[in-house]
Amino acid sequence: MTTDPSKAPPLYPKTHLLAASGIAALLSLALLVFPSSDVEAKRTSLSLDLESPAEQLTQDQDAADAQQATNAPVESPFAQIESTPEDNQEQPAAVATKNPLHREVIVAKGDTLSTLFEKVGLPAATVNEVLASDKQAKQFTQLKHGQKLEFELTPNGQLNWLHTSVSDLESITLTKSAKGFAFNRITTKPVMRSAYVHGVINSSLSQSAARAGLSHSMTMDMARVFGYDIDFAQDIRQGDEFDVIYEQKVANGKVVGTGNILSARFTNRGKTYTAVRYTNKQGSSSYYTADGNSMRKAFIRTPVDFARISSRFSMGRKHPILNKIRAHKGVDYAAPRGTPIKAAGDGKVLLAGRRGGYGNTVIIQHGNTYRTLYGHMQGFAKGVSTGSNVKQGQVIGYIGTTGLSTGPHLHYEFQVNGVHVDPLGQKLPMADPIAKAERARFLQQSQPLMARMDQERSTLLASAKR
Repeated sequence: MTTDPSKAPPLYPKTHLLAASGIAALLSLALLVFPSSDVEAKRTSLSLDLESPAEQLTQDQDAADAQQATNAPVESPFAQIESTPEDNQEQPAAVATKNPLHREVIVAKGDTLSTLFEKVGLPAATVNEVLASDKQAKQFTQLKHGQKLEFELTPNGQLNWLHTSVSDLESITLTKSAKGFAFNRITTKPVMRSAYVHGVINSSLSQSAARAGLSHSMTMDMARVFGYDIDFAQDIRQGDEFDVIYEQKVANGKVVGTGNILSARFTNRGKTYTAVRYTNKQGSSSYYTADGNSMRKAFIRTPVDFARISSRFSMGRKHPILNKIRAHKGVDYAAPRGTPIKAAGDGKVLLAGRRGGYGNTVIIQHGNTYRTLYGHMQGFAKGVSTGSNVKQGQVIGYIGTTGLSTGPHLHYEFQVNGVHVDPLGQKLPMADPIAKAERARFLQQSQPLMARMDQERSTLLASAKR
């Protein structure tokens, strides 16, 4: 007898098929929520690359983080569904119901300490008691918009404890005691780690550096490091590149500041300059090229950061005010009024005062051979006077329009043995290189830093091509 296959009973009941489908769906969901170790490792690696390609920790910090990540438990998104009453009883106090006696308020516009106390139900008399308890308690009145204040009250509604963070590294607390309120300050010491950034200049240096992740102060530090070889007022070109490894200050997992540039590389007009910070055995720190030559010359290239050259050295320039041909024995740097002017080198101030058409002027003698002049200043920096000594890079005055000047700028002159020369074309004398006794120690520090910049840059460029 033949049987019609179409009428044959199903191999599995319909309910079994539905159950199997449900199990398969749950398995698929579980794979998404609890991936295999291989998938998790790739995801973690990707996350690190995406979040901070320019903020790699030192090797020791990497090892510690990796160990912590390996030991850290994975929290299930179904924890609340899967937990039992017994499980809940074993949970730590941190996940218990929030203490009803604990209050938090955020400072809004117009808030005072009195209004914040009122918001948590404390009388005005408590404010007076708090402020009278300790002179330092007045710091609680220095409120900032968005600042958080934490209160802990007693069961009868009195203030037991008051706490706030005044910065990323500092918090203050008042605690009720038998004699009133005791003030306490807690300061967190940041952990130092190294970070890396790479940038390509497609507009200004400051904008390109900000896009790469450098703060304004770090950008200025980089300009100072390379300021002996690169004139940042006129030499920067589109397509120039830089790499920087610098110190970061980290507290509670948050970057709270920066330290020194440890190493850097700047490619300008196709020529690459390197710099490594080195502290010798006597504790003195300076920057050197990767092979040990000093970055510091006797003079910096330009006395004004990021200024625009408005007039160059010329023996036949027509004076804009006198309207006649007159030698222009210096370089004019146009910049906003009040921009700081720096001494080009160490020396003694021969003049800090008025000098004819130069207006407010500083003249510095550098040894027996060199002399520099800075004219049209708005005013002089504190401590700069005739007869005083100044250091290279020290602010000596500010951009102005005194004397015969059509707009705010610095007139800068450079003399060698009493003869005016073009400061933009003058070859600057070099400072001493690494001492022979320190060279091996220097290379032990500089070579790994340069190798790391190469590796970081290769990794960054490779990830950008994906």
